[in-house]
Amino acid sequence: MRSAEKTDPLYPPIEPYEHGLLDVGDGARVYWEACGNPDGKPALFVHGGPGWGSLPVRRRGFDPARYRAVLFDQRGCGRSTPHASDPAADLRHNTTAHLIADIERLREHLGIERWLLYGGSWGSTLMLAYAQQYPTRVSEIVITGVTTSRRAEVDWLYRDAGRLFPEQWEKFRAAVPETERDGDLVAAYARLMEDPDPVVREHAADAWCTWEDALQAHEPNGTPGAFANRPLTDRLAIVRLCAHYFSHGAWLSDGELLRNAPSLAGIAGVLIHGRLDLSCPLDTAWLLARAWPDAELVVIDDAGHGGSAAMSARVRETLDRFASR
Repeated sequence: MRSAEKTDPLYPPIEPYEHGLLDVGDGARVYWEACGNPDGKPALFVHGGPGWGSLPVRRRGFDPARYRAVLFDQRGCGRSTPHASDPAADLRHNTTAHLIADIERLREHLGIERWLLYGGSWGSTLMLAYAQQYPTRVSEIVITGVTTSRRAEVDWLYRDAGRLFPEQWEKFRAAVPETERDGDLVAAYARLMEDPDPVVREHAADAWCTWEDALQAHEPNGTPGAFANRPLTDRLAIVRLCAHYFSHGAWLSDGELLRNAPSLAGIAGVLIHGRLDLSCPLDTAWLLARAWPDAELVVIDDAGHGGSAAMSARVRETLDRFASR
């Protein structure tokens, strides 16, 4: 979120009142924290990536007087263990189904009956998948930067968007072995991120991050280096997890989340999407809003994937409205 307006759309910084590492099986432990009002409306922030982690600024999206806000780091990233930057960390037990089970286990651990879900980008895929499996556990959903991880969306981000930035995309393509450059680049990167040579993994991670940054930096209000400026261990985990998930279609049948969106009837949803989002074009949000009976699509004309002051203000208004619901 950004705070370019004179009225800051974020609440003041806050520290968690409790946190922990939840044993979710398979040798994995998921970091979680809760902040705000222990008796407030339960809400879960679901971060993007995969592998981005829940940054402290995300605590500030919730009114601390009215929300019991829970944040967590998905398997393999942030403060969760083992960390995907370690090549010894086995990703066989890091799939969408595992993450859905982790969220449900965390809800049970915290004794929460139903909670609001808020997040965006990859987080929207995970929230939608969770809500479609556990609709009675979700009160509302607020999404920025809607994605469903369809094949067309992955192809756009890592191939078709190269038509807008051919020089940058050619560098992204050139980082994989020559024999794989005309094939599935995401799968090729997934293989590079499993290479035993740390130099190979770091080179692949840097090339991936440079491409992601090229898209976001050219958006209105874009932030150059959003990926490249993260610490090396974070970059390695983000790229390894992104390539792992997207090369497997997020373990979802193509278009599954859109086809099953009618099952979300009765759950209020607000889809807040930037018209100028280069990473996640608007059509996915539009299709989801048509298929989800209780979803409202809000298009922010000056925003890309990284958002804008107008987007941040709309997110705050929406979360504040749902706080009293």
